[in-house]
Amino acid sequence: MNRRAMTKPLRIFTAVPALVLAIALAACSPQGAQKGEPIGANLEGTGIGGPFTLVDKAGKPVSWDQFKGKYRIVYFGYTFCPDACPMDVGVMMQGYLKYAKDHPELAQQIQPIFITVDPARDTPARVGEFTSAFSPKLLGLTGTQAEVDVAIKAFKVVAGRGKDTPGGYLMDHTRFAYLMDRNGQAIEALPVDKGPDAVAADLAKQVK
Repeated sequence: MNRRAMTKPLRIFTAVPALVLAIALAACSPQGAQKGEPIGANLEGTGIGGPFTLVDKAGKPVSWDQFKGKYRIVYFGYTFCPDACPMDVGVMMQGYLKYAKDHPELAQQIQPIFITVDPARDTPARVGEFTSAFSPKLLGLTGTQAEVDVAIKAFKVVAGRGKDTPGGYLMDHTRFAYLMDRNGQAIEALPVDKGPDAVAADLAKQVK
């Protein structure tokens, strides 16, 4: 993982009050606690997701429509993040890999994706280095600020420059691992706060 700035705190911006409140209520719903039900927050019908074109670690264009027919796990973060992003992405990928061990064929139908909210610093090579530390299955994407803003808007992410730090700055951003269906529609926010086993369990319930 990226450990070059792991000692400084990160302020996380979880705005979009209506959406965040809806997710919080969904996560606390008694229905979500019933045996056999996913425990991640239900995002169906939220309109999250939409087309974008970014670039991978080699600078090759990658569009959202390229993944049509596959499930997708999408996390927005940045490689200079001192703690939250490496923690969330680590749990997300550990959960995915645990699921893949038990469901290898279905796991091939899931594409995990990391999209930077800090394209000014996150070059294709840097994003590629960051994602490869977790798994070769994790696709890292960046682009121009305008291109990244398209993806941010489509996924209703809030992201912006935070406070300055020695030698740099922090980014404030939402922290959801979006599970999207084969048509690119949002299903749920995976329970990365509950650990890899919870992520793997929800994938087993949602991916068909």
